[in-house]
Amino acid sequence: MATTRSAHTVWEGNLLEGNGVVTFDSSGAIGEQPVTWASRAQDANGKTSPEELIAAAHSSCFSMAFSNMLAKAGTPPTKLVTSADVSFQPGEGITGIHLTVEGTVPGIDNDTFVATAEEAKVGCPVSQALTGTTITLSAKLT
Repeated sequence: MATTRSAHTVWEGNLLEGNGVVTFDSSGAIGEQPVTWASRAQDANGKTSPEELIAAAHSSCFSMAFSNMLAKAGTPPTKLVTSADVSFQPGEGITGIHLTVEGTVPGIDNDTFVATAEEAKVGCPVSQALTGTTITLSAKLT
């Protein structure tokens, strides 16, 4: 069954001095989050940004894809910790994404862990949606 998830943003004012509120309509789990140009291009100061939202989506999607691949190979993970760093350059846009994953996976060696992580990076639906962006990966067993 296909699913659709929704969010909306209300923005007031111009780009540099304005502000907005992002609302997560589908789940309501996150609540409203403030967003400004300054939180995107400078310091976050307690506000989110499109890049932080992409990082959250990418780290969670990658973790699910990687976990599934490991389980299908007969080596389900005990734990995966994934971070996504989305780089933004004003005037250029998103310049890259770096995924970092550390995991506890009984019965697997580091080379297999890294190779499977690379496959998960390519197969992750969020990675596929972001194919216009350079995505790099660091992976290691803990």
